Amino acid sequence: MAMKNQQNRTTNPHSGTNGNMRAAVYRGKSDISVEMVPIPAIGEREILLRVNACGICGTDLKKIEYGLVPPPRIFGHEIAGTVVEVGSGVNRFKVGNRVSTHHHIPCRKCFYCRKKLFSQCESYRRTGTTAGFEPAGGGFAEYVRLMDWIVEEGTVPIPDDVSFEEASFLEPLNTCLKALETAELEQGEVVVIYGQGPVGLLMMQAVVCEGARAVGLDLIEGRLAVSRELGAEVALNPEQEDVVSAVADLTEGRGADLAIVAAASPEAIKAAQGIVRRGGRVLLFAQTVPGEMVPVDTSCICMEEKRLIGSYSASVELQNKAANLIYTRKVNVERLISHRLALELLPEGIHLASHPSEHSLKVVIQP
Repeated sequence: MAMKNQQNRTTNPHSGTNGNMRAAVYRGKSDISVEMVPIPAIGEREILLRVNACGICGTDLKKIEYGLVPPPRIFGHEIAGTVVEVGSGVNRFKVGNRVSTHHHIPCRKCFYCRKKLFSQCESYRRTGTTAGFEPAGGGFAEYVRLMDWIVEEGTVPIPDDVSFEEASFLEPLNTCLKALETAELEQGEVVVIYGQGPVGLLMMQAVVCEGARAVGLDLIEGRLAVSRELGAEVALNPEQEDVVSAVADLTEGRGADLAIVAAASPEAIKAAQGIVRRGGRVLLFAQTVPGEMVPVDTSCICMEEKRLIGSYSASVELQNKAANLIYTRKVNVERLISHRLALELLPEGIHLASHPSEHSLKVVIQP
């Protein structure tokens, strides 16, 4: 069987699949360095992808900064690249195809999947893309292995007129669409988004695409300017401007229908509870550090019936919608890219992404 699989495999002879590759290896808390590691071998129904672009995600930053998972690992899950090798049994893709990939796919059969809580599915929690060591995404490497269930349901073709950098936003945009679905967003509602960094700007554009009205909040003027440019009805600095009055003007004095906390700020959670109307919703989107505690006014939840909800990761059912919004450029992701860096500059990219400034938004690594 092993001989047959090898014979049926389609290989790019220039892919260098018998050697080593460069990869950024996480070795412990705030410790990541570019090393030479073996190019991962693939099996039946698997794909080897040459990584052309991989975005730096906030969840990766937290894992590295706080040492949330045991080393060694190769992070990076916002992946777009070129197929260089396919295992036997792969029919949907061939060498040379350009694709973007998700790293988690649910079983669709369990209790949680039946309730469409896909991110709570045990199968979903298995990471299906790896560049070596414990699977952790693998996009911060030259090559990444896509396991069979990812090839089958989590890999999306990229049109010729869409760049790898644009396609690397499919997974993060999906998480925003899932959050809005979880929050039961309705057309015409007023939504306040705390944080207009890369994910906040994705969220803001998704809100507008759903026919709602977006208010973007941030402390950095450059990001507020981009927010206005990309569709926010109002974009304000909450330390310098009266957000409560501005939202009241948009809602006949009621307050926002929905507030989304896309910034890792306890103060933003408290402010969000205050900005929504009675019966409104507050959705937490950036609170992913285990054990983090924040003060909550429980009377707002009980007496004023303000709901406090959360959303995490992506939905397999929203892959096509996310792809369509990016591929048709209804969501402008190109505008969000501030830095394109080589793999060797990943430590600099991590610093840029974790220390926002007037001149930094999305950092994309090009191995």
